[in-house]
Amino acid sequence: MKESYVDLIRIRRQVFAKVAKMAYDGADLSELEKSSFEILPGEVATYRDSVFRERAIVDERLRLTMGLNARRPTEYHRVTDGISEVDVDKAQLVEPLINVITFACEACPTKALYVTDNCRKCLAHPCTNVCPTNAVSIGKSRAIIDQDKCIKCGRCKETCPYKAIVQYDRPCAAACGVNAIDSDYLGRAQINMDRCVSCGNCIIQCPYGAISDKSQIYQLIKALKTNNHMYAIIAPSFLGQFGPLASPVQIFEGIKQLGFEDVVEVSLGADITTLREAKEFLEKVVPGEIPYMGTSCCNSWTVMVQKLFPDQYDYISDSASPMVETAKYIKKKDPDAKITFIGPCISKKIEALREDVKDYVHFVITFEELMGMFVAKGIELSEIEVSKEIQDASSLGRGYAIAGGVAEAVKRTALAMEPSKEINVEGVSTLHECVKLMRVAKAGKKNGYLLEGMACSGGCIAGPGTLASFNRVRKAVTDFKNQASCESPLDNEVIDENLRTGNAH
Repeated sequence: MKESYVDLIRIRRQVFAKVAKMAYDGADLSELEKSSFEILPGEVATYRDSVFRERAIVDERLRLTMGLNARRPTEYHRVTDGISEVDVDKAQLVEPLINVITFACEACPTKALYVTDNCRKCLAHPCTNVCPTNAVSIGKSRAIIDQDKCIKCGRCKETCPYKAIVQYDRPCAAACGVNAIDSDYLGRAQINMDRCVSCGNCIIQCPYGAISDKSQIYQLIKALKTNNHMYAIIAPSFLGQFGPLASPVQIFEGIKQLGFEDVVEVSLGADITTLREAKEFLEKVVPGEIPYMGTSCCNSWTVMVQKLFPDQYDYISDSASPMVETAKYIKKKDPDAKITFIGPCISKKIEALREDVKDYVHFVITFEELMGMFVAKGIELSEIEVSKEIQDASSLGRGYAIAGGVAEAVKRTALAMEPSKEINVEGVSTLHECVKLMRVAKAGKKNGYLLEGMACSGGCIAGPGTLASFNRVRKAVTDFKNQASCESPLDNEVIDENLRTGNAH
């Protein structure tokens, strides 16, 4: 989406910036009723068949950005209905986090095989010969597939010499690795919350922008205006997100100009998580107390295991995620701190609701939402003058953002602690692959392994809340990783010495 869904990105940014500006200006929230007209002026549609439909969709985006539920098409509600409940200076997230905007959904066809104009109606007609249900026949001008008989096995597609048969699915369903996309009575997408793990891949894959998550930027900005102990912690995938001219120190300074007292790398928390998981692996997996251990940093991965493989959930690391460890680090220094996690992930909004997390992480926003705040404040990062260096974390901690980085950090740290041990690792990204890996692990074929699961393809650098292309961010993260003053969390003097030497619990 970052490379080609530019119209959707533009609309989302306009909505985020509008809500952020209202919060900074202290505007009367009744203005939301006319905000869609300001974002989409005139009477000629720009993106869809009707400007009125465009505005109806923007209205739903405004509500979701305020933290409100999307409205049902069968019920009348004003845009501002329920607004008093979210006009507060604390996070006010009411599940479900991810919502389908029904006005925007085009009820895309579900999975099917289709014969294109490439069909030559050839003499051999292998498509009919391989079909196990006799769903394929030869018509007047091309092969025909009877969708009532078709079992979607794809054999006809594979055997066609002209590649005339294509298999398609609605993009949101194809992206969902846990089969959480159902259909309502009109064929529109509907999310099964019993299976959804809030990874957000359906959001970035829908070409109609019909799925969106709720935001906390309005409540966050109100808190920034009233609280002097506001801290931001930023995920290691922030590199390259805000344009090639914005340096890491300029991004940090720009965040401070939004009202934060200080900014800390979540890579620092990654170092702490690495130390804890390395010790946990050596204490539990190596002696055989548990068969294998899964990493804990990706919330969608851990929720997937909890929902689909509940009998395996005990084998996910007990260590807190880097987000939580960073927040705990700040809380030790300032017990009154109110902490905002900024990252690529929307699932962290759900993680922050957990009983063991909510007292440490108070707000969660994405890079995309942060950009909306920069726009509202008129902050141009590349123009900020600052010379301070950032050195919160090790090279291994900064590598968490890229798939494989977590397992590499834990393995190398564990081997530094106990060089004689053998440590096998396996990592996968995308929920489809995570589910496959867990099936294999449940069958006992990954015993003794450290397993890393990432819900997004390529890792956090491809999360739903990112702004830049995968390759650009990967290069920027790698460059920043190489600038770290220490290689391993064992050498990171920012971390308590007792933890680094193994004396802390």
